[in-house]
Amino acid sequence: MTPVLPSPQPPSLGFRRVVIADIRPAVDGGRYPTKRVAGDRLAVSVDLVADGHDHLCGDLLVRASADADWVRYPLEPQGNDLWQAACELSAIGRWSYTVEAWVDAFATWRWGIERKAGAGVDVSVEMLDGARLVREAAARAAGDDRAWLEERSRRLAEPSPLAERVAAALDAQLSLLMRRYPDRSQATRHEPPLDVVVDPVWARFSAWYELFPRSWGEAGRHGTFDDVAARLDYVASLGFDVLYLPPVHPIGHTHRKGRNNVVSCEPNDPGSPWAIGAAAGGHEAVHPELGTVEGFRRLVDKAQGLGIKVAIDIALQASPDHPYVKSHPEWFVHRADGSIQYAENPPKKYQDVYPFDFAGPAWRELWTEMRGVFVTWIERGVRIFRVDNPHTKPIAFWQWCIESLKADYPDLVFLAEAFTRPKMMYALAKVGFSQSYTYFTWRTTKAEIEAYLRELTSGEIAEFFRPNFWPNTPDILPEHLQFGGRPAHLTRAVLASTLSSNWGIYGPVFELLVHQARPGSEEYLDNEKYELRTWNLQDPQSLAPVLRRLNRIRRESPALQSMAGLAFHPTDNEYILCYSKRSPDDSDVILVVVNLDPGHRHTAWITLDHAALGADPHAPLQTHDLIGDGRYLWQGPRAFVDLDPGVMPAHVLRVYRKLRRENAFEYFL
Repeated sequence: MTPVLPSPQPPSLGFRRVVIADIRPAVDGGRYPTKRVAGDRLAVSVDLVADGHDHLCGDLLVRASADADWVRYPLEPQGNDLWQAACELSAIGRWSYTVEAWVDAFATWRWGIERKAGAGVDVSVEMLDGARLVREAAARAAGDDRAWLEERSRRLAEPSPLAERVAAALDAQLSLLMRRYPDRSQATRHEPPLDVVVDPVWARFSAWYELFPRSWGEAGRHGTFDDVAARLDYVASLGFDVLYLPPVHPIGHTHRKGRNNVVSCEPNDPGSPWAIGAAAGGHEAVHPELGTVEGFRRLVDKAQGLGIKVAIDIALQASPDHPYVKSHPEWFVHRADGSIQYAENPPKKYQDVYPFDFAGPAWRELWTEMRGVFVTWIERGVRIFRVDNPHTKPIAFWQWCIESLKADYPDLVFLAEAFTRPKMMYALAKVGFSQSYTYFTWRTTKAEIEAYLRELTSGEIAEFFRPNFWPNTPDILPEHLQFGGRPAHLTRAVLASTLSSNWGIYGPVFELLVHQARPGSEEYLDNEKYELRTWNLQDPQSLAPVLRRLNRIRRESPALQSMAGLAFHPTDNEYILCYSKRSPDDSDVILVVVNLDPGHRHTAWITLDHAALGADPHAPLQTHDLIGDGRYLWQGPRAFVDLDPGVMPAHVLRVYRKLRRENAFEYFL
């Protein structure tokens, strides 16, 4: 005999008819937070569907912390079941948002009354249904609104002329109050809520200047924090607002690398700052020749007075002389012969560096200690960290470490030095890194640049990944800078500073056009990583005036202060790249034209995308070159450019789109 199975029970919340689908933004379906900065608007889109033809209603719910009350923003229909709402994220921290939606019985009823009454149908009975809906809303209201709704409910139900009752039903004030006091008893809410990390503005817009403090002493003497503070006006004059210092800790002696990374060193070779730890201390100490913790604090204070934030490099690794090697040998990987494994990137060997074992038996204690390193420097005034090789540490560590640090210090910014696989770079951004180095350094052709920027600025990637463009680093002297001379340096500076809202240079080697590489490599000859250098900041060939101008243009141009609004404009020359950036509020438009060939003059016709510029295609455009100060009046869809890299390989043009007449002259505003 076939057993009789019990009938399945309907879901307890089966009356919730609205289906909420495809909320945007949502990184990996909401697994990771999206990113914004303080003052940004969070625009949310969602698909809402339900059975039948009933009208729907919904709200975007936002709160600044898990303990705060939800603030509601009405969702507005956009057609084809798409709904949208937006709000301002006024403070830094971790916010939450979600969507709630329900069948709107009153809107459905009102729509039916309007159609039936318009067709001459008797709606007397329907008016009683409406009166009930309004009476129920009055019970949810208070004060004057409650009294008004109660009175309107009576009007709909009373035996007065039907036309007057229909007019009362269709009154806009009634719709407004019914929206204010909806029946959400059968509402569907998207669970769990989604998160958005709201960072300080400098997470989205910053200009970094990297220097080695030890090379800023007088007459070849080892530089100190005080030496850098004394010459910090130079960095400020260039318009950079982040001063990035490589590791400032004591440097190990065992297996210290010599000049140009040779395996043996001379007695006076200072060693690589990334070989961290010696008798003088480890990650929480400062190199004695750089000064003291108090000297570091003086540098931070001086920088803040100039509008500059000090960023330091955190490299979670140790030299063989680090105190951890003796006090916590369990934090390192041990080889079969008992020795500690040094760092390798075969065939390269880094005998002066021991990696930590983040997945070893003592991982909990190690993780806690490494988080404490950040806390120490935070308490010394640091709010921006460049993290060395984060892709060689567990992603779970970074998620825990950064989330917990930002819970206590929400204004922190972390830059990932992760020249690695794209998906790993994106994974690090998802779990908390505010910015990332990129492949920009090696994207040189028009097609490569356009494809790469489209990848970074479109779709889900734009919700969590903030690129930071660097033409060079102490580890990277790309081929085009080795052989392209001054024009190549200018081109890469213009591209980096205008394509990305975050950019940086390793100076002073960049502005002084240092370009000699170790044979067969992309590394600087006589690299500052392994020796002290001296720099003539007054060199007449320096690019300092151009860098100063570029950073000023960025500060004065809202269009260049985010990654939004980027569009490429076709040109008929493969060496001429043209793109525009338009500010979110449409107040500013910048058009950039760059000659990518450092050795030859090129001309081109540009096909202007007037829609991307927010301009009338039939009206003239006046452009002002913010670098060369030239002015050009363009009419129609095409514009001609002529760029000689020996003079200046680029135009950075402000576009003026409106016209007024003053004193018989025409000015574009």
